[in-house]
Amino acid sequence: MSGPRNHLERILFGETEIRKCIADLGAAITKDYKDKRPLSVVTILQGGALFMADLIREIHLPLKIESISVSSYEGTSSSGTVKFHQNGMPDLNGRHVLILDDILDSGRTLFAIQSRFEGECQPLSIQTCVFLSKQCERAVEIEADYVGFEVGDEFVVGYGLDYNGEYRNLPEIGVLKPEFYEK
Repeated sequence: MSGPRNHLERILFGETEIRKCIADLGAAITKDYKDKRPLSVVTILQGGALFMADLIREIHLPLKIESISVSSYEGTSSSGTVKFHQNGMPDLNGRHVLILDDILDSGRTLFAIQSRFEGECQPLSIQTCVFLSKQCERAVEIEADYVGFEVGDEFVVGYGLDYNGEYRNLPEIGVLKPEFYEK
């Protein structure tokens, strides 16, 4: 291992496991949405971008791709506030909506987006899909409809997940060594 991979304490999910997980999620979503049209897939940037790019190729249905930019993290912990970084909402009126995110931990981000879409966008339905679900106490009551992997309450990076904007490019999910974030 070289470069940023040296910063990992251990790898939780490798590239092969991730590809299989994405294929399985895509098959489940395709099955569940085969009679629900029109479908919009909305990814939460930036963390959800890699997940979305791979997942939509495994959803064998017509769909519209949207994105939304929000943040709730500073370093390794949630700030407790969800900040929307764009003025307008995607046009989701009369559409079935699947929100994609990289990780569900406190639940604040997914809850805030789902609530805002319900209040402002008049979708036919809203479901959620997360690549990782962290096994921790949620700040709000929410669980995802589709989950790729469950992870413990550790700080993970890779495959879109970052620490201060770095490590998103790693092809696997790993636990970041504390010396790289405890400074």
